[in-house]
Amino acid sequence: MKRTSPFLSALVSAVASAAFAVAAVSQEPQAQQQPAGNPPAHHHPPNPTPTNLKVLPKDMTGDEVHELMHKWEAALGTECSTCHAADPKNIGPNGKPRLNYADDSKPEKNTARLMYKMVEEINKNYVSMVENSGVPVSCGTCHRGHLEPPLFVPPPHEHEHDHDHPAPNPGGVKPPAQ
Repeated sequence: MKRTSPFLSALVSAVASAAFAVAAVSQEPQAQQQPAGNPPAHHHPPNPTPTNLKVLPKDMTGDEVHELMHKWEAALGTECSTCHAADPKNIGPNGKPRLNYADDSKPEKNTARLMYKMVEEINKNYVSMVENSGVPVSCGTCHRGHLEPPLFVPPPHEHEHDHDHPAPNPGGVKPPAQ
């Protein structure tokens, strides 16, 4: 697997964002004094090491997974809870259950894994074979910000084809005069 794949980055971001949102919520940021005129700095602790990685590289950091999951969220127009189950035994400060990112009980999580493998295979075995392509596919290639990919509908033609007239002569060669 390529570590630089846009799809991999998006996948890691989506999965990680869900897992690490829980970690971030549990750690309340402490107020810091900022010099006048400077906006407050947002310092976040590193995201925890991910567990239960089945298709992503095992050496990905928590921050890499978090970044990838955020990209997937955007590409799919979804939220962490689409793939990750709530843990009713782990209540956050807002009184709602936190997500259990390692849990595999939601079928959508396995669908995401399957789709990730598909995109990686397309990029490796097909797109890479197209000379000068350089444009890998990603979640957004099909989903375009929607969980259910919209069907492609070709734009209407500006004029209707006249099927009563013969097709133009290929190559522009004039037929012999009769």
